Amino acid sequence: MLLVLSVSLYPGLRSIGVQLHSALTGSYAPGHHSLILINSPNEQAARDIGRAIMERRLAASVNILCRTSTMYYWKDEIQDASEILMLVKTKTSRIQQISDYVRSVHPYANPEVLSFLVEDGSLAYMKWMDEAIPDD
Repeated sequence: MLLVLSVSLYPGLRSIGVQLHSALTGSYAPGHHSLILINSPNEQAARDIGRAIMERRLAASVNILCRTSTMYYWKDEIQDASEILMLVKTKTSRIQQISDYVRSVHPYANPEVLSFLVEDGSLAYMKWMDEAIPDD
């Protein structure tokens, strides 16, 4: 019973711990936030995916970058394409939910969903991110 209770409370307790750490030390706890890169074939698909992520309160912000040139291997051949790149700023605890959602709606069979831990940054910005994304 104690194990079940501990596991179910862990995300909320961790969030409180991170906030206490930041308040007491005036520094950022590395790894609490992440940046996710997601590719998209066109701007409309990127906007639809980005808006859905925001509506689900899975991210604090989604940037949609203008058309990029991409080269990649597909079926043993080098492909050249234009894509739209999305930068999704979120809590690390939300990565799996975002990844699952993107894979369920993305037009590509194998969409790019890459996450990077935020090691440091503006404490005020990180606090805003925490306020924008509800606890798990």
